[in-house]
Amino acid sequence: MATRTLEFTFDEMRVNMGPQHPSTHGVFRGVLVLEGEEIKDLIPHIGYLHRGVEKLAEHLSYVQDVPIMARNDYLGPVHNELVMAHAVEKLANIQVPERAQYLRVMASELHRIASHLVWTGTFLLDMGGALGGGSTMFLYLFQARESIMDLYEEWTGARFHPNLVQIGGVRFDLPAGFDRKVKEALQTVRNTVNEVREMVEGNPVFEQRTRGVGVLSPELAQSIGCSGPVLRASGVAYDVRKAFPYDAYDKMDFEIVTATAGDVRARYEVRINEIFQAAHIVQQALEGLPEGPIGAKPPVKAPVAVKAPKGEVYFRVESARGELGAYLVSDGSHKPYRLKLRSPSFSNLQAIQHLVRGHKVADVVVILGSLDPVFGDVDR
Repeated sequence: MATRTLEFTFDEMRVNMGPQHPSTHGVFRGVLVLEGEEIKDLIPHIGYLHRGVEKLAEHLSYVQDVPIMARNDYLGPVHNELVMAHAVEKLANIQVPERAQYLRVMASELHRIASHLVWTGTFLLDMGGALGGGSTMFLYLFQARESIMDLYEEWTGARFHPNLVQIGGVRFDLPAGFDRKVKEALQTVRNTVNEVREMVEGNPVFEQRTRGVGVLSPELAQSIGCSGPVLRASGVAYDVRKAFPYDAYDKMDFEIVTATAGDVRARYEVRINEIFQAAHIVQQALEGLPEGPIGAKPPVKAPVAVKAPKGEVYFRVESARGELGAYLVSDGSHKPYRLKLRSPSFSNLQAIQHLVRGHKVADVVVILGSLDPVFGDVDR
């Protein structure tokens, strides 16, 4: 019997990081290749959260597919509902009423705010006790997020997966007095974020652990398909809402938030500033909300109510993590022949190998966190 020899060198060590959830933002396993404390390479292992949603979609109707998409990126479920609905609407030439378009924009930006609040809190928590008060700031930000979740609960009856978007529009109109509650929630978010910024920015531990750490060049970011805040923090002003406007985004006045350093600090700055831009968009959508129906006529709620003609289509939206796309192939029936999702977390995660080299083990958690991966979005 042949024997197998295991080679071992004293100048290199391999250490597992994950796949437990804490500090890896999900079930991610990274094999660190170390020389002492210095990282020479990181070998990523994904797939622990694979749920087969693309194959599942082929066995359900278009109407049923929209809500199951929300389970992919569970911190921005409306964006996932939206990309599937838009793909079907584009293929079947279904017109969405203007009021529904405004409501979709409002819902999308509220979830962008909620997602960035979770990211900021967990990112500060990743730095541990050395930052001083990291867990306190996490709870402050989570409390602010609760004000957004309360809005969703009143609007849709659900806090986490609202099932708001449907093909041809939205399921629920705004309840009475909702505009006042939205403005109060947005002010709570602004106040909390500003308070956290005062505690964090300028903190020597925070600055040293973020500035110049995990630098992503714009060339590398574009070559591996990064998008969203990860790409914009490297100075590339690409935003699907501006490049390929959908719903009522072409009627909104907002800026594409960018930074130039491409490091962990820049990715933090972009997301923080995007919270304020998203709040500005929500207010515009609320103030400019037109009257009219919130869904196409006839309504398309029944499971077999929508049949898309034969063909294929690609549609993209700007999720909290970047360009979320759906490539849909139809055979003319009431369910997809094939569905392929382009998830931003998956594309952004490719940068991790490049960003950690030359840094220390303690930097891996911060660099990975700065990419804001959601592993339901990675694995699907």
